[in-house]
Amino acid sequence: MATGARVTIGQLEVSADHAANLVTVGAAFREAARVRADLLVLPEYAAGFDPRGTGVEHAEPLDGPFVTTLCRLAREHGVAAIAGTLVPGSAAGRAVNVVVAVDASGELVGTYRKVHLYDAFGHRESDRLDAGDPAAPPLVLRLGDLSFGVMTCYDLRFPESARRLVDAGADVLVVPAAWAAGDLKADQWRTLARARAIENTAVVLAVGQAGKGVTGRSVLVGPDGQVGLELGEGAELRSADLDPAALASVRERNPSLANRRYAVVPRD
Repeated sequence: MATGARVTIGQLEVSADHAANLVTVGAAFREAARVRADLLVLPEYAAGFDPRGTGVEHAEPLDGPFVTTLCRLAREHGVAAIAGTLVPGSAAGRAVNVVVAVDASGELVGTYRKVHLYDAFGHRESDRLDAGDPAAPPLVLRLGDLSFGVMTCYDLRFPESARRLVDAGADVLVVPAAWAAGDLKADQWRTLARARAIENTAVVLAVGQAGKGVTGRSVLVGPDGQVGLELGEGAELRSADLDPAALASVRERNPSLANRRYAVVPRD
């Protein structure tokens, strides 16, 4: 029998106080362990966030307090984790938006650097953030009989990002985000999550951030596009079971991945 995975969505409200955020992250791990989750997913800026700032002030190295604590909590609770943070960039005043993956033994097993920077709706992340390399190997991790591929927030608007992860074997698309609030933005978030699920016959686990300037509204979408779990705007922890047999059944009925005639390659 195929082994599934239990996931906990950590839709946290994140502040500029890094120490306080680590306390909140610790509480999320305790809840994930209580429900026997295999994986805890946190938002895009789990280490620190202030909508009034540039974000660069929250950057710290991968061996800094946030990732070190994340590894310790994963080891202590036996729960893997995926979480967003910022690391120092190519020059002073610049940073890199990074998602880290930590296994249940507390080892940092991979990172993903956000490829599509949010230069839209009046924002310009490229003024202060370095983009990831689109040709870098995708971040895909295995839990049970499911593979989890990672992308970040604005990447959700680009179907090529999702398809590249699926080509690398992903069954579940994990999207840590701090989706900016605004007219129609929450509706677009939900619609895009469903679209990525349907066109890839993949599960989409899109984890939003609560608080000022962001939408929250984390959503778990099945490979047939059905919304299995949807959160509100506030801070919340919710868990769900992912079943590889259900995924296989959808892909058998709708073999669109096998029927396609185009491949995704990075743009020069």
